[in-house]
Amino acid sequence: MEIKKKLESGAAAVAETGDLAEINRFSQRPLEADEVYTFALRLCDNEVDRDFERFDEGCLRELGTLFVGKSGIFDHQWSARGQSARLYRTEVVREEGQKTEAGDGYCWLKGWAYMLRTADNADLIREIEGGIKKEVSVGCSVGERVCSICGKNQCDHVPGQRYGGKLCYVTLREAKDAYEWSFVAVPAQRTAGVVRKGRTVPAALKALVEQSGEEGLREELRRLEREAAMGRSYLKGLRQEVVRLAVLADADLDAGLFAAMADRLEEAELIELRRVYRRRTEGPGDVQLSRGRREDPGSAFMV
Repeated sequence: MEIKKKLESGAAAVAETGDLAEINRFSQRPLEADEVYTFALRLCDNEVDRDFERFDEGCLRELGTLFVGKSGIFDHQWSARGQSARLYRTEVVREEGQKTEAGDGYCWLKGWAYMLRTADNADLIREIEGGIKKEVSVGCSVGERVCSICGKNQCDHVPGQRYGGKLCYVTLREAKDAYEWSFVAVPAQRTAGVVRKGRTVPAALKALVEQSGEEGLREELRRLEREAAMGRSYLKGLRQEVVRLAVLADADLDAGLFAAMADRLEEAELIELRRVYRRRTEGPGDVQLSRGRREDPGSAFMV
C-alpha cells in the first residue's frame, strides 16, 4: 500500500557539532559546519488528515527509523536531479494535553535534514528561510489500512462520513518502507512542513476553529465537512461505476490497474469515460463477460 502524506516544513539552522557527526555518516568525506545547512521538518503526525486517514503512533515510530538517510526532492518526482537534501535524524514528539480526532494523545514525526551550501542551493535556502518552500509530503508504504467503524482492512464504509454519529477514517499501520519526502504546494496533512525554531506549527484548522470559541465558525466548518464528505462519496461511486462499465466493455481489462488510473481522474474526465463505456455496453450485440477471476476494483490505489 503506497501512501503519500503532505505536511508543512520549518526553519533552518547552522549545523552543530553533534549534527555534523550524524551528517557525516552519509557524506563521502567529513563536512565542516560552514559547508552544510540544516533545518527541521514536521514529516507526519497521528491526526486525522484531509483524506480522513491517520498514522498510528507505532507507525510513526517505524517510519522514523525508515526515513533516516532518505532524500528530499520536489513533488514526488523520482529523479536524481531533484535531490536537494537528506534526513539525518528523526524523533517522535508528543504534545502533552493535546488530543487527536481519534482520541489519542497527539504526536508527530520530526526530522532533521541537511543540504550543502552551494551556489545552486542558495536560492532554495533563501526560499526555506523566507517561508516559501514550507510544505512537505512523505512517500511511504504501509501494511494495514484499518477502518475506524468496523476495524477491517477492506469494507464499504466511506472515510469522511459519519455512522451513528461516529466519523469514519482509516488508520495506517505497519510501516513497510519510506521512499522519500518532497517539497509540495498543497499538504494533505494539515501541519506537516518546516518548523520554526522555538515554536510549533498550529495543529489543524479544526483546532484553530475550536480555540476561537466562535459557534458560527464551528457550524461553517461542520457544513464544509459534510459537503466534502458528500463530494468524496459521490466521486467514489462515480469511479466505481466507471470501472464496472469498463470491465463490462472489455473482459480482458485489468480492473485493479484501471481502478488505480481512475483514482487520478477528475469529475469531468470520469463523466466522459462513463458516457463512452455506457454507449459501448448498451450498444447492439451481446456483451461477453469474463468467467475468470476479476481483480477487485478497490484493491489497487495510491494516496
